Amino acid sequence: MYEKLEQLNKLRQVVKAGGGRGRIEKHHESGKMTARERITTLLDPGSFRETDVFAASEEDFNNMKNPGEGVVTGYGLIDGRKVYVYAQDFTVSGGSLGRVHAAKICKVIDMAMKTGAPVVGLNDSGGARIQEGVNALNGYGEIFFRNTMASGVIPQISAVLGPCAGGAVYSPALTDFIFMVSGISQMFITGPQVIKAVTGEKVSMETLGGAATHNRLSGVAHFISGNEAECLRTIRVLLSYLPSNNLEEAPVFASEEPLISQEALMTVLPDDQNKGYDIREIIRGVVDAGQYLEVQPYYAQNGVVGFARFDGRSAGIVANQPCVMAGSLDINVSDKIARFVRFCDAFNIPIITFMDVPGFLPGVDQEYGGVIRHGAKIIYAYSEATVPKITIIVRKAYGGAYIAMCCSSLRADAVYAWPSAEIAVMGPEGAVNILNRKEISEAEDPVKVRKKLVADYQSQFSNPYFASLKGFVTDVIDPRDTRATIIDALNNFSTKQETRPRKKHGNIPC
Repeated sequence: MYEKLEQLNKLRQVVKAGGGRGRIEKHHESGKMTARERITTLLDPGSFRETDVFAASEEDFNNMKNPGEGVVTGYGLIDGRKVYVYAQDFTVSGGSLGRVHAAKICKVIDMAMKTGAPVVGLNDSGGARIQEGVNALNGYGEIFFRNTMASGVIPQISAVLGPCAGGAVYSPALTDFIFMVSGISQMFITGPQVIKAVTGEKVSMETLGGAATHNRLSGVAHFISGNEAECLRTIRVLLSYLPSNNLEEAPVFASEEPLISQEALMTVLPDDQNKGYDIREIIRGVVDAGQYLEVQPYYAQNGVVGFARFDGRSAGIVANQPCVMAGSLDINVSDKIARFVRFCDAFNIPIITFMDVPGFLPGVDQEYGGVIRHGAKIIYAYSEATVPKITIIVRKAYGGAYIAMCCSSLRADAVYAWPSAEIAVMGPEGAVNILNRKEISEAEDPVKVRKKLVADYQSQFSNPYFASLKGFVTDVIDPRDTRATIIDALNNFSTKQETRPRKKHGNIPC
């Protein structure tokens, strides 16, 4: 038996050594952790249990080649909660994916589904193992299918911590959140060489598929970090806001008061209704401890989405951002908001919407780009959602954008308005220009007449009381009561039960 144990320990040492000291040192020199170091940093100390340790093709196993098949799989704990994880090992055959490599990943996702636990993928791979041909391609397909089946059942998180090219990019793209690290993360379908050969355009790897590109321009990624340790810590923070699966609730923490006084909310809005401000000042002023984890903070910045807590319970935050493009809705922010709303709905996370929106962004580029179908995604997502939906109208709420941002007709459970709210088909200036054009043009003092007509329109329509009169606004509240009002509404609707017509699935605009 002792001889057998000696053989076992020897095999374990071979697997844990990865590609060997030389390759590991080279890996460290490039500023990257190894697969096992990443897992150790991500999980609670001493909690990792590895699975399929010796999985390999018979030839590789007999020749002690490709130890671990270039991927480390298993499960462990994050803040005491079970999480499944796989980490591709670039020191072993460049982390390339073959049949057994893919089978290990598939098995981890299957186990996560069976046990109702999140799965975190740490991607660092040179791509398909070319010598395995169609077996490697089939392996990717098997992973993609499982990503799709797991969607909306368990949270799926991907960290791109090295190259992720070609077909490999679609597994992270099918998951819920993608993390990238400046300087080391790469995601692209075709590399710079191919692009140059086909189009003649010269582009660097970082510009083509780096962390900044996908966080700021393409919207593929959701988080960007300065280093791997920060990235892995942020994954832990994100998971603290999420339930383990779609049948559970998110963890509950002790309630903490905001860091600023509620009186400060009285000074956030500028006196000039056309002047911008940072909506995050309001968000941080009402959430627990002022803590707010923003998702995609550098993409489509005219809208803000993220996670926070009210009275210790998780909530999704959606808000217009008046200091960027006046908070108007365009193609990109429509996609950003719609996907976030659908994620929250899938995992039983209530949605709090802060509305200050002048409308959909006008322009030929927006119309040609399909702002109609993209904007429809927000309407679809909010209408489809059955979790508690609480809307706070802070200032502007104009036209179709008012509807899209979860008004009462999209089945918001409660709609509250600040006294500063302006709810109308369009802004008073635009409305007067259309309704009273002739009267203004024929007046002796057009400026004076126009000013009076605008004031009359605001008094009659652009205020929260007309909408409240019709039952479209639940109540007009003191801004200092916003936090208490949200907490009360969340408690009231915590037992909400609502169903939709039975169907296989809907057909969201794409």
